[in-house]
Amino acid sequence: MDFQAYQQQSRSTARYPGAGANPIYPTLGLSGEAGEVADKVKKVLRDQGGIFSAEAVASLKLELGDVLWYVAQLATELGLDLDQIAQSNLDKLASRDARNVISGSGDNR
Repeated sequence: MDFQAYQQQSRSTARYPGAGANPIYPTLGLSGEAGEVADKVKKVLRDQGGIFSAEAVASLKLELGDVLWYVAQLATELGLDLDQIAQSNLDKLASRDARNVISGSGDNR
């Protein structure tokens, strides 16, 4: 599946207040889901000594799917295309790599 297909198909399940004109709801959902991912990783460190069991990976896979869903909805709300977002990100990283500034901080490097 490509990003465009995912973005289009996932939109059919976007049932939240103001869907189609509400970027705030998916932004808050994205933040919450990213927090759930971080919490599951934290518990792997705390409870499993940093060893990712098959169950932990399966649980993270589900949470990452939720993150992706909210990213897709936010992109759609803003009139952005996930394929273009992904390509722009790869282009940015390739440019940083070519200029030897891939490991640093700041958006504009």
